[in-house]
Amino acid sequence: MTVTFKQTALAAIAAAVLAAPAFAAAPMVKTPAPGYFRMMLGDFEITAINDGTVDLPVDKLLQGVKPGAVDTALAKSFLKTPLETSVNGFLINTGNKLILVDTGAAGLFGPTLGKFAANLKAAGYAPEQVDEIYVTHMHADHVGGLVANGERLFPNAIVRAQKQEADYWLSQANKDKNPGKADGFKGAMASLNPYVTAGKFKPFEGDVELVPGISSHSGKGHTPGHATYVVESKGQKLVLIGDLIHVGAVQFDHPEVTVAFDSDPKGAAAERKQAFDAAARGRYLVGAAHLQFPGIGHIEKEGKGYEFIPVNYTQMR
Repeated sequence: MTVTFKQTALAAIAAAVLAAPAFAAAPMVKTPAPGYFRMMLGDFEITAINDGTVDLPVDKLLQGVKPGAVDTALAKSFLKTPLETSVNGFLINTGNKLILVDTGAAGLFGPTLGKFAANLKAAGYAPEQVDEIYVTHMHADHVGGLVANGERLFPNAIVRAQKQEADYWLSQANKDKNPGKADGFKGAMASLNPYVTAGKFKPFEGDVELVPGISSHSGKGHTPGHATYVVESKGQKLVLIGDLIHVGAVQFDHPEVTVAFDSDPKGAAAERKQAFDAAARGRYLVGAAHLQFPGIGHIEKEGKGYEFIPVNYTQMR
């Protein structure tokens, strides 16, 4: 059989390919997308901002639940403990004002958090643009992001919180009487005092309208002055419930289950059930600090408990 020039050339090419070193696989990137999610609520633009996630030993933190029941409930949602838990804040652009609800932890709650400022910028906003900041409560993972290097990160913003909350956490006398919570008091003071000194902190009392379309609803279960915020525009409603829930896989089915962070567990459980009942009846949206990002959805009554239906992914158009 005669071997043609073409056959010889093809054989040479094949041999060269086989002999050539293989290219390395593309390296894994291992960086997440920017942590923000945007939607419209009537005429208001709502942007959920993520501060990161933190692994919580929820089997040890949840209270009023039988041993092993937490692991069983988590497994039904394909989760396990320690539970990777989101820390969320919410940005509301009313068209007239830019308002934040909570600011994440910055460096007060471990190395996996502290992404709030970067994600705010990724969402298209600068700290200098924020007009007002509403604090649900003064735990570290909600107020730490107010400052950077001891200075106000939001230089033009007025910070607001329920007076009962401020009176508790910003009191040196209370800190001295509660040495077990010393870090909590220290974090609250470090985060809020720069605004107090600058005349930029204005507490409120009770249920009040803070700006047109946004009002406070005061409570005292999770902390002495925990507040939720009601956002309404053109007949649409979103209630930002802060820390009324920490572990959705457990506490929607069993709202009576509390968490070690609650200052008044009985009061926190009652406030949670009241909020869930109202959301189910009113069929409005809720946003929570520790539900999986973006933490926004509807609540439906389900037997003796509730079901959370996450908001549909949407693009701005």
